[in-house]
Parts: sequence; structure tokens; C-alpha cells
Amino acid sequence: MSAHPVSPNDATPAPPGTALPHNRLSYWLDRLLVAIGELSAWLWVLCLLVVLANVFSRFVLARGSIALEEASWHLFGAAVLLSLAYAVVRDDHVRVDVLSEKFTLRSRTIIELLGIIFLALPIVVLMVDALIPFAYQAFVYNERSQAPSGLPYRFIFKSVLPLGLALLALALFSKATRCSTLLFNFPRAFTAPSDGRAHDHSQP
Repeated sequence: MSAHPVSPNDATPAPPGTALPHNRLSYWLDRLLVAIGELSAWLWVLCLLVVLANVFSRFVLARGSIALEEASWHLFGAAVLLSLAYAVVRDDHVRVDVLSEKFTLRSRTIIELLGIIFLALPIVVLMVDALIPFAYQAFVYNERSQAPSGLPYRFIFKSVLPLGLALLALALFSKATRCSTLLFNFPRAFTAPSDGRAHDHSQP
């Protein structure tokens, strides 16, 4: 969609759906993260199929499967983690707008930028730093489920933990640059080419 710069000196309360202006960096980062989020949505379909197969096996064939049950947990977790960045880019995550909807666009942007820099981004980066050795250790020891018929190669799912949070960190960084574009005009605002997407979301 076309992202037109909004004056930081706007003194009227910002409508709930007001989008921040894009810059070139945020535009391409957001496109990448949206594409990954849309692709990972297929994990929900796969998760549903695994759950249905497990239900059929348990209640029709009277043969429960620990592997199928664990696969459904892992797929559910992976789908959630890989959609976090998408939710930030599209601004579809949960917010408390009782007060912020009364603020001007500039005030909301300042709060957003400070929250990202001093709270959200440092916490996410620390989590990624802690989870990379966690996944690597599972790979080194070829960790598998403790159940005899459970899934092997547990490092695959454990690697999704830092990956999903790293994508979230990129989404937060992109949002921070967009806040900077509105407040300081750095990086410079970028008018994205129209691609027919809905105009009420904060995405390219």
C-alpha cells in the first residue's frame, strides 16, 4: 500500500488505524516478515491434520500415538512463534488502547519507540542469546523425546524458538525505524508501490 509520511506535529488524536510511514529498510524487512508469516500459516493446517489423525488413531483404531501427539504440540508451538513477527508488522497483536487512542500520533510514536528500545527489543535479544545454546545442545546430544515411541531430532523444534524470536526482533527493529522516520525523518520516508493490499494494516 502507499505509505504517506504523516507530520510529527499533528496535534489531533490519532485514529486507531493510523499507520506509521515506511522507509526503504522497513519496507523490505516487513515484506520479508509478512511472507514468512503467510508461509508459516500452513503449519496450522498441518497441525490440524496431525490432530485429526491422532484422534482417528486413538478413538477409531484404539491405537494412541505419542509421536502424533508430540508432533501436534511442536507444530502448534512453531506456528505461534513464526507468526509473532507477522503480528507486529501487521499491528495485529493485542494492545491496551484505552489511553493511547486519546494521544496524538506523535505521542503514541514516542511511547512506541521508547518501549521498543528500552523494553521489548532488549528482552527479545536476551532470549535469543539464551536459546541458541539451548538448541545447539539438543543438536550435539541428538536429543529425542523421553517417551520410547516419541519423536527424535528435538533440536529441530528447539531451533524454532530462537528463530521465531529473531524474526520478532527484526520486526521490532523495523517498527523502531518507522517511528524514527515519523519523528526525525530518518531514515527518509518511502512511498511503497501499490500492490492492492488493504489500507487498514500497518504493512507494505
